[in-house]
Amino acid sequence: MNIIRLALMLVFSISLLGCQQPAEPPAEEQVQAVTDTETEATETEVEVVDLAQLFEDYFEESLIMNPIQATFVGDPRYNDQLPDFLSEEYRQKTHDFNQGWLNRIQAIERESLSEQDKISYDLFVYQQQQALEGEQYPGWQTPISQFFSLHNFFAQLGSGVSAQPFQTVKDYENWLKRVEKMVIINDSAIASMRIGMQNGVVQPRIVMEKVLPQLAAHVVDEAEQSIFYGPINNLPESFSEDDRSRLTTAYEQAINNQIIPVYRSMHDFIQDEYLPACRTTVGLSAIPNGVDWYNYMIKTQTTTSMTADEIHDYGLSEVARIRGEMEDVMREVGFEGDLQEFFIWLKANDELYYTDKEELLQGYRDLQAKVNELLPNLFDIAPKADYEVRAVEAFREQSQAGASYQRPSPDGSRPGVFYVNTYNLRAQPKYGMETLSLHEASPGHHFQLTIQQEIEGMPRFRRFGGYTAFAEGWGLYAESIGKEMGMFTDPYQYFGRLSDEMLRAMRLVVDTGLHSKNWTREQAIQYMQDNSDMAESDVVAEVERYIVIPGQALAYKIGQRTISELRAQATEELGDDFDIKAFHRLVLTGGAMPMDVLRQRVAAWIASEKA
Repeated sequence: MNIIRLALMLVFSISLLGCQQPAEPPAEEQVQAVTDTETEATETEVEVVDLAQLFEDYFEESLIMNPIQATFVGDPRYNDQLPDFLSEEYRQKTHDFNQGWLNRIQAIERESLSEQDKISYDLFVYQQQQALEGEQYPGWQTPISQFFSLHNFFAQLGSGVSAQPFQTVKDYENWLKRVEKMVIINDSAIASMRIGMQNGVVQPRIVMEKVLPQLAAHVVDEAEQSIFYGPINNLPESFSEDDRSRLTTAYEQAINNQIIPVYRSMHDFIQDEYLPACRTTVGLSAIPNGVDWYNYMIKTQTTTSMTADEIHDYGLSEVARIRGEMEDVMREVGFEGDLQEFFIWLKANDELYYTDKEELLQGYRDLQAKVNELLPNLFDIAPKADYEVRAVEAFREQSQAGASYQRPSPDGSRPGVFYVNTYNLRAQPKYGMETLSLHEASPGHHFQLTIQQEIEGMPRFRRFGGYTAFAEGWGLYAESIGKEMGMFTDPYQYFGRLSDEMLRAMRLVVDTGLHSKNWTREQAIQYMQDNSDMAESDVVAEVERYIVIPGQALAYKIGQRTISELRAQATEELGDDFDIKAFHRLVLTGGAMPMDVLRQRVAAWIASEKA
């Protein structure tokens, strides 16, 4: 796997694991007579303690391996560190780390553990084995794309409004040390890409052309024009004049002598050397060992054994079903014409779009208040931390999706962030706002990710790790229950919900089409335009996202299908005893897990409810 991606996925919203602690047994079960089996019980007890310590030791070492993760979980000890994720030494160190911890946990007798600890054990083994299997695929040779690169992420961190703290003098000094290390990583990235050029492992030219303006945005004439100057613009008043003057000078020098040269050198390398070597194909199957690589990505992203053909066919059937529901809504609102004409009418209707970016953001803030009032209809659990609505930063808005979510700091001092892309307001129709808010914020990603990291007593590798199928599956499931909550009373808003579900269904078709059926970029774009009302800019951004992160887009619909199927199973088997709030609590407090493990968890809950 891509080493940078592997490291940063631990940081981003869609990279988590979690579990619920076992319930306290009835009082009568807590009183045990001393028998001749007491020694055996004590040995088992020690083994459980050892497992907990193993998880704690593992997480502590993982923070050293990936100090960016430490920053995002609110641990300040490594805020000045940034390993060279792309070096051969780091790749070997990562292998030794994963293999070493796998060996350690497999030395523990699994059958002696409690049921909850068995889940943690199995997830830990699964995680390490997947990481080791992924080492055969050279993602480190393609570390940069228009959608995912350390350079964009580094700019977010250094802006002063992300997870990197800028509150004390030490915080400011920590960042300067990370800047020094970014210079090293930039050189390693170029060296890695040159190796990829020799091996035929390169990005498609069409997406790398989009990287150039992202990098050029940071090659400014004056330090004050840089996004990295943001922390200086917001120096705390508590700083002494000497510190303010010293830090201002240091940041100006770092921007002029280190940061700008880093972005310029990468820009020039891509423009002069890399683009001529880029491929004209777009599918992963077009590069060496690409077919197996894509199958691996399907397995890790969906946490299922589904094949590309199975997923493609399921996507086609879902697209057909959703088109039928869209036509029903079209008739409900009285539109005369076919679905394509309705799409065109929706795009042309000025009343359905904002003309002011701040009004769009305020609209989402108003929805936040509305949803909060309705949540108790289906939930008896909520995160302690809140979230805020923010616009995607200007330097990355042209190539980013319509929205995303960043979870809060574990202590709640930094709220979660629901990012809205305001670059093209015609790509943000009013009728799509309710479903997007449900997915990205509450009860979607904000609920799932934040509740997970707030669960006390859970091993930290589960609180702050995860599975895309679970996280994104839950986000799409959150959209699907909007009507039950009291949303989608306007048929246009429900059409927006169908549009979003259509996007996820089309992803199954397009992602597999691109990477296993030799679809072209243009073919994928046309398919999405034929089956949706999406703005062309959004369609292009989506397709190019699938091109550079194969398989990730499959997780949404596959994960949602599993959660919905499990709810239907519980409803059928429990009948009048089924409690939707209890089901939601079960899923959320169990944390992220592979779909098969979730099935086992729900089956056990159903059995306990029947007893």
